[in-house]
Amino acid sequence: MKNLATSIGLAAALAASVAVAPATAQEYPFRDITTAVVWGAGGGTDSINRMIMAEMEKHLPVSISVINQTGGVAGSNGMTYVMNQPDDGYTLVGLSESNVTAAVQGGWDKRFNYWHPFIVGGSPDLISVPANSPYNTLQELVEAAKAEPGSIPAAASGSGSIHHLNLLAIENGTGAKFKFVPYKGSAPGQEAAVAGEVALVVTSLAEQAPLIAGGQLKPLAMLTPEDAEFNGQKIQSAFSMYEGLDKYLPLKQAIGFAVHTSAPDDVKAKLTDAFDKAIASDVVAEWAAANNYDIGGQSGDDATAIFDKLESTFAWTLWDLGAAKVDPSTLNIPKP
Repeated sequence: MKNLATSIGLAAALAASVAVAPATAQEYPFRDITTAVVWGAGGGTDSINRMIMAEMEKHLPVSISVINQTGGVAGSNGMTYVMNQPDDGYTLVGLSESNVTAAVQGGWDKRFNYWHPFIVGGSPDLISVPANSPYNTLQELVEAAKAEPGSIPAAASGSGSIHHLNLLAIENGTGAKFKFVPYKGSAPGQEAAVAGEVALVVTSLAEQAPLIAGGQLKPLAMLTPEDAEFNGQKIQSAFSMYEGLDKYLPLKQAIGFAVHTSAPDDVKAKLTDAFDKAIASDVVAEWAAANNYDIGGQSGDDATAIFDKLESTFAWTLWDLGAAKVDPSTLNIPKP
């Protein structure tokens, strides 16, 4: 009987250890992931993250929810929120190239390489006006701004965003001076233009497309060297209208998400695997084509190199234009 009892006890102990093993050796991810987007709902960063997370879910055993943590300087509230979460890969940050200016604008005190990024892609910027605007060309708009400097309100997302930098580039390349009105993302800025609160808006073609197609916005110029064809019309490049714009433009989007650089290697590997599979899918390719996006697909070191260059370019551009609060050299941001 003693041997039988001992055997039963050993069997029970073994069963208990087997039952406990999965709980103590769970592989990432074993619970749902949250992605906190630093810009507002409905904007380009928000839309891309909701799309790519839905596709990445297909290659992970958990769900990914997307929330918005807006505000601060150049998305600093959202980045700070995720920074303060554990670096275990369960809270990602949805971000864009515009966040690289948070430090030089005093929003937070870290270089962008705090993050391990993944780049989905981006869309070219353009300048548009409300459909009932009296301005039918970029030249007309610029001349009006020159005649009354600082009197024409312009939306271009938040201070330090790529759209804001493109507005600054247009000002410096044409000699015009607009009244910059910051908004918490592209969608609110575009809504302000449609409502007549501002006279023009600078955001991406992907973001403006529904409003242009719906006759609510009138495009004046692409802020890239190439013209664009959209909705049966040609949108001329601002480069063909003003010489010297290539000194300031183009500045291009890099939208995606990131995890803490300090996250474990297995976390980065699992996210990279799901990301690569999602990027290669027909769903993403079709979504990008339908929404006027170019796919990037970079992650890790490749994405970091892109953001390093963007940080350098954006930070020193803002500093040279007198629009930065913190000297980039004090943050060890190299000159481009």
